[in-house]
Amino acid sequence: MTADDVIERAGARVLLINPDARLLMMHAFDPGEPNKPPYWITVGGGIGRGEDTLRAAVRELAEETGLRASPEELTGPVFHDEARFTFEGRFYRQTNTFFVLRCGFLEVDSSGWEDVERRSCHGYRWWSADELAATDELFFPTELPDLIREAV
Repeated sequence: MTADDVIERAGARVLLINPDARLLMMHAFDPGEPNKPPYWITVGGGIGRGEDTLRAAVRELAEETGLRASPEELTGPVFHDEARFTFEGRFYRQTNTFFVLRCGFLEVDSSGWEDVERRSCHGYRWWSADELAATDELFFPTELPDLIREAV
């Protein structure tokens, strides 16, 4: 693999936390490698051309959960990371910016999911910091238990 093979991408992610201090996470997998273990990720995705990070976070939140929020309702950025991963046979290096949104109890509306989400996500779950810290399941970023505790 050369540097030309890596897709550089910026992402905006939302730590959506309900009144029980639980974080919404999407259960995902790589449809290009169905034998790889599934993993849990926060709401969010790539920043579109000409879009700023905060507006991308708000857009992704609406697309993936149905929850409409204004940029002013989000707190942050609260965390940054760099993720390196493969997905459907392509290599990515994605810099992520994380925001927090405290929400009420929410029933997720997946009607706004794009094709890639429909192919790669098979549900969601609200996780507590303690549950994430104790699980053997994969989740990203690994700092999430501490981020939840800091946000609440």
